[in-house]
Amino acid sequence: MAGRTGRRPGNPDTREAILSAARSVFAERGYDKASIRTIASAAEVDPALVHHYFGTKDQLFLAAMQSPIDPGQILPEVLAGGPDGAGERMVRMILRVWDGPAGKAGVALIRSAMTNDWTARLFREFISTQVLRRAMTELAVDPAEAPLRSNLVASQIGGMIMMRYVIRLEPIASASPETVVATIGPTLQRYLTGELPVALRGV
Repeated sequence: MAGRTGRRPGNPDTREAILSAARSVFAERGYDKASIRTIASAAEVDPALVHHYFGTKDQLFLAAMQSPIDPGQILPEVLAGGPDGAGERMVRMILRVWDGPAGKAGVALIRSAMTNDWTARLFREFISTQVLRRAMTELAVDPAEAPLRSNLVASQIGGMIMMRYVIRLEPIASASPETVVATIGPTLQRYLTGELPVALRGV
């Protein structure tokens, strides 16, 4: 009897095929231009199977990233209070996540992104679309200034995470959460809502 051809049926291999295709499509096209249909085609499965295994495009992206956190679940508490105090709330939330069980997985993800181009592309898309864009939108940051402000925020948060959790530079590695919040929170707040230098406006 001739072997069956066509799309894969639902089986354990299907989930991995979808994840592999999703990583490639997200890395090549970016989150916004990737579609469930395109990913299904790359995995040679019916789009309904992608929804069956992963639900939404957001959920598939998080699974492809192997993200230890879902920004959609933790960002609302940071953003609900509006722009005032958002910097300190953001630092406090990040510390709670990274000091918790998700921290080790987060460190592994960052180390992988530093050595693997595909992971770096996915990580960049994750930070840009799932975290920074949501934050800028919810905090009603001027769209003309949002790209620069979001990059400044990312540079501060990324530096903090690298020094505290990856490189473990003292004394920040063992500083209390409240000390870190009190010192870094105001800087994030300035990046979010403070006056930008004239030379940087419109960059």
